[in-house]
Amino acid sequence: MTASVPHRTTSAYYLQAVASFGFATAALALGIAYLPASAWMRAFLGVGLLYVITSAFTLAKVVRDRQDEGAITSRVDQARLEKLLAEHDPFKVDGI
Repeated sequence: MTASVPHRTTSAYYLQAVASFGFATAALALGIAYLPASAWMRAFLGVGLLYVITSAFTLAKVVRDRQDEGAITSRVDQARLEKLLAEHDPFKVDGI
């Protein structure tokens, strides 16, 4: 009696998100590469870009893991409630 979890996003939405991420990263990297500044300044900005990207991925993973943890806890609680309700007999009288 386990229901499968429906997918919340479509393939088109996923593709759009990946393409948008790739375009934004490439555009910013090109902007940094052609910036009229010293090599040290461009290198610093490049490292900053990589740091922001890895931080965004880490944040997305933490948010997803926290949401999944809440869903699993909710499922366990729902299963316990269903078990209690299935085992409960309202017409049973104790001590007779």
